[in-house]
Amino acid sequence: MSTEELPPRESMEFDVVIVGAGPSGLSAAIRLKQLNADLNVVVVEKGSEVGAHILSGAVIDPAGLDKLIPDWREDTDCPLKTQVKDDRFYWMTGGGAIKLPNFMMPPLMDNHHCYIGSLGNVCRWLARKAEALGVEIYPGFAAAEVLYDEEGKVKGIATGDMGIGRDGKPKDSFTRGMELLGKYTLFAEGARGSLTKQLINKFALDAKSEPPKFGIGLKEVWQIDPAKHQKGLIQHSFGWPLDLKTGGGSFLYHYDDNLVAVGFVVHLNYDDPYLSPFDEFQRFKTHPSIRGTFEGAKRLAYGARAITEGGYQSVPKLSFPGGALIGCAAGFVNVPRIKGVHNAMGTGMLAAEHVAAALAADRANDELVEYENAWRSSSVGKDLFLVRNVKPLWSKFGTVLGVALGGFDMWCNTLFGASLFGTQSHSKPDRATLDPAKSHAPKNYPKPDGKISFDKLSSVFLSNTNHEEDQPVHLKVTDMNLQKTSEHDVFAGPSNRYCPAGVYEWVEEGASPRFQINAQNCVHCKTCDVKDPNGNITWVPPEGGGGPNYEAM
Repeated sequence: MSTEELPPRESMEFDVVIVGAGPSGLSAAIRLKQLNADLNVVVVEKGSEVGAHILSGAVIDPAGLDKLIPDWREDTDCPLKTQVKDDRFYWMTGGGAIKLPNFMMPPLMDNHHCYIGSLGNVCRWLARKAEALGVEIYPGFAAAEVLYDEEGKVKGIATGDMGIGRDGKPKDSFTRGMELLGKYTLFAEGARGSLTKQLINKFALDAKSEPPKFGIGLKEVWQIDPAKHQKGLIQHSFGWPLDLKTGGGSFLYHYDDNLVAVGFVVHLNYDDPYLSPFDEFQRFKTHPSIRGTFEGAKRLAYGARAITEGGYQSVPKLSFPGGALIGCAAGFVNVPRIKGVHNAMGTGMLAAEHVAAALAADRANDELVEYENAWRSSSVGKDLFLVRNVKPLWSKFGTVLGVALGGFDMWCNTLFGASLFGTQSHSKPDRATLDPAKSHAPKNYPKPDGKISFDKLSSVFLSNTNHEEDQPVHLKVTDMNLQKTSEHDVFAGPSNRYCPAGVYEWVEEGASPRFQINAQNCVHCKTCDVKDPNGNITWVPPEGGGGPNYEAM
């Protein structure tokens, strides 16, 4: 059935449409209703429920919460209960861990005022707050298309059609998507949002910004022996198991009732096509200083997600006719702090304030230039400006010298309000950083022991990932021949390694290998959309409600 033959969509009209029920989208929705209770606000969320697709460390700077809901600490339903008590940094070697003195760390790196918890649960709590104010939230509906008026202004979004078979034809269960029309539409899709990519291209929002940069974050939640639990302890490290050219690091967070969140981040500008972020993560847990924490413990959850790392220089223009980008859709993560929630909430509130003012002035579907002009002088812009050189210095000079220079630069910015380095540039997109396979040797990662280290498929099982099998594959390969001649023949099939969920395989069949996509395994991390060396893979939303179902990530 062609587009022309499909039945027309039904439509609903709102003052504001918000795409994504993460911290930025929900903060925007709440702030809008705080400013004007009569506004009609809707949030559409592709996860089966709010929080199902949310993954973060998470040590949360409460600055955003303090502004949005000042009395959140007195709310017994708020899931943030554990405040940071002990803050440690380590340099890891193959056999040891060297603790770095806290006095060496710039003041902005201090975490003692922060809280540890599940960002997914925080979003569930924020959703209840939003609904109590009258916000409509539609989980299980993926925003699949941006809608434009006759002048090319954004007028809303359409949710994806349901009940389409893998052959692209409607099944008996076929249901047409809905049009959600708004005077303004805010896009809060998170890192590498599919509609955000389209908007950036259409409106050339990145014309004056540096290339976006990303990392992949992998996380597990464990329940450990109470005797080993140190509630309020957080530790970060860099070094082993990564080599000195490859950026990344780890975290361990002790919180709530004997829970430990352990995670590993690899910067996606790495050059070795044989590197596997997932297997590096599993290796990390076997380190002598780490392994004991997890011996005899139970692994409860696993997930992975791309992280925006470009910072101040890579933030695109945020406004366009009819809407704006907020949160990690635009990239507001503070890389050295490994924190973005406070900035996501901050941009959500900032955009909401400018939307409310525009609506009060009887405006609609025009450009919110006031929001674009305001963010760099806001707390978000100031937060990112202080650390703007950390990522590019790390990328240019490697882990040892680059991290040292980044630390020195943060001290200069903090103490003197200036940098000896000015504002450094990012070199090139992450997809362009891989070397041909002939420049590297294959890596022989140790087999998982099933106790501390695990394989991908057993890990994906813990993510509760589920997709309707009879639906079109949501990972689109533009040129399958290019995938063979370049991704396989030149780069030795890195998709099999950068994907943390076993989605991609090169299956040897006779004289020519076949590229197999196990789309049902996809945890929506979107690493493939970032790291494919030819930009040949595009992630699009599957049928609404599909993907991981994280319970407390």
